[in-house]
Amino acid sequence: MTNLSGQRRLAAQILKIGQNRVWINPDRIDDVDGAITREEIRKLIHEKVIVSLPQKGVSRSRAKTIRAKKRLGRRSGPGSVTGAGYAKVTQKDAWMLKIRSLRRKLRELKASRTISETTYTQYYRIAGSGRFDSIAELERHLKENDLWRKR
Repeated sequence: MTNLSGQRRLAAQILKIGQNRVWINPDRIDDVDGAITREEIRKLIHEKVIVSLPQKGVSRSRAKTIRAKKRLGRRSGPGSVTGAGYAKVTQKDAWMLKIRSLRRKLRELKASRTISETTYTQYYRIAGSGRFDSIAELERHLKENDLWRKR
């Protein structure tokens, strides 16, 4: 096996590609072995004895299938979620959701006369302080303290 590293290097420089992309025709190795000048290498390139191989790329097929599945709503379970708990819902948004639902519930209870005006005012302030985590806890607290009016 003859060493064609010099010819390969020259061909790569002429073709403006990397040495790994230079293909030398195995049937004409003797011709390539004799070529030592740039002019001779150019002649062999013209005769298609030395050819540049196509560029290799990273296949996008896997990425495309994953994107298609995500469009359908797949791959979004707890195992795929990265980042902290408040990365998707900020702490402020979580607080706004909670306080708005609590205040809505208090307004409903006041409108249906389940709690009195004074109780409403009191518990509106307590809710604002962050005492209740949910509507269920608010209702439990009202019932435990006998502030729930009997019908």
